[in-house]
Amino acid sequence: MDKTDKKFYLVREDVLPEAMKKTLDAKELIERGRAESIWDAVQKVDLSRSAFYKYRDTVFPFHTIVKEQLVTLFFYLEDRSGTLSELLHVVASSGCNVLTIHQTIPLQGRANVTLSLNTGSMSMPVDELMTRLRQMEFVEKVEVLGTGA
Repeated sequence: MDKTDKKFYLVREDVLPEAMKKTLDAKELIERGRAESIWDAVQKVDLSRSAFYKYRDTVFPFHTIVKEQLVTLFFYLEDRSGTLSELLHVVASSGCNVLTIHQTIPLQGRANVTLSLNTGSMSMPVDELMTRLRQMEFVEKVEVLGTGA
């Protein structure tokens, strides 16, 4: 079974084993030039070299997978004046191009919004955008519905 036959899963960070998280941290240190070698990186994150080599080609940050792709996000928002405008401002400031917007009629003070975004020109990783969106006062929930080319 070669790499093209493998299945991939999107997994929340808090359920990953510690060695996988540290591998991601070490890879980031190397990528950003904050570690001179693999040895230096694993020392900085307190990880064995064998664990790093075991996971380095199997675990990737979400933003590296969706780079230059389409992302569809689902939001559960409080129904307040200006919320969609503020949401779109944050999305636009990240460099995303909004392709579609679907908003339900608000019921019981809540509305669902689905945005399809072209992330090819983003100025930040998708996970950073997701964090910013989750921090907005009126956003009760934001999820990735799907990604694609």
